Amino acid sequence: MKLQRKNRLRATALGALAVSGALVLTACGSDDNTESSGSGDKTTAASNIKCDGATGQVLANGSSAQKNAMDIWIKNFQEACSGVEINYAADGSGAGITKFTDGQVAFAGSDSALKPEEVTASKEVCKGGQGINLPMVGGPVAIGFNVPGVDSLVLDAPTLAKIFDSKIKKWDDKAIKALNPDATLPSTAIQAFHRSDESGTTQNLNKYLKAAAPSDWNYDDSSKSWEAKGGQAASGSSGVASSVKDTEGAIGYFELSYATASSITTVKMDTGAGAPVEVTSENASKAIAAAKVKGTGNDMALDLDYATKAEGAYPIILVTYEIACDKGNKAETLPTVKAFLNYTASEEGQKVLADAGYAPLPTEIAAKVREIVPTLS
Repeated sequence: MKLQRKNRLRATALGALAVSGALVLTACGSDDNTESSGSGDKTTAASNIKCDGATGQVLANGSSAQKNAMDIWIKNFQEACSGVEINYAADGSGAGITKFTDGQVAFAGSDSALKPEEVTASKEVCKGGQGINLPMVGGPVAIGFNVPGVDSLVLDAPTLAKIFDSKIKKWDDKAIKALNPDATLPSTAIQAFHRSDESGTTQNLNKYLKAAAPSDWNYDDSSKSWEAKGGQAASGSSGVASSVKDTEGAIGYFELSYATASSITTVKMDTGAGAPVEVTSENASKAIAAAKVKGTGNDMALDLDYATKAEGAYPIILVTYEIACDKGNKAETLPTVKAFLNYTASEEGQKVLADAGYAPLPTEIAAKVREIVPTLS
């Protein structure tokens, strides 16, 4: 226990583990690791985390969508491997990729795969190689709302598109009423919140609206920046979630873990299936399971079906990738990066995701990632 307290204090001082209260409780539930006396090829009896020569500090940056998952992974990994510090800053997918291609971080988290020009830029850092996309965590993008007196709300893609494009401005709009005939909807003005930073979460919402409501969403679905008209901006998923929670009449988008941690009521989506679909990890998994690999070689970029009408499949989904060099990694950080990613992709690393509001990777995809990580050089 002394070692665990010491590690937690050190991690807190580095600012790498700003864990929400709810997730602290979740993580502490698995806080039964056997102490490791070094960072050599050791395995903790309880957690089975292999340190494989991990040592020193690794800097990483990117997706805020996976931050809560990262907090748990980092906590477990650092407790298993003494002397190791994984410092992950959740500055958004765009910032993470920029820092990666600038050589400032060992790996980046992104909710969208590298674009061709980003792959080209990565070759300057990955000497003799390039950045590759390793899917690591999946999950639903929740649509959270704050309308006093309304504890259940159904929306469809066209209505959601019009709300976020400032074409539907009141909660008692006829389009919302038609989807919620039993609800008492107030005439309160809609306060729509979006991300101010470049975000893969924004991009995935764009992709969903473009696929499911093409005539109502006329924006670039490859953009990580918010392009729709009106609305209010907030930084990061945490900023959008806080704004929705604190603002009457608000609506916004963020990962399910943020909605859960802040007790924000979420929208059920009418996808055209037999019944509106609730946002849950299980329902997101049903949609993610249909993903196809579109990357080549060791690149695992995925093609997601945002317009799915499968029963019980929640369509607003994202997969967060860890962006790493396939070749040309820095020698001083490579062992730690490989050991950490080996853990996050492992069965044990994936199992901790569901309780935190995420969807573990489909079995076949996770197995392929576990084959690729050890080959990083």
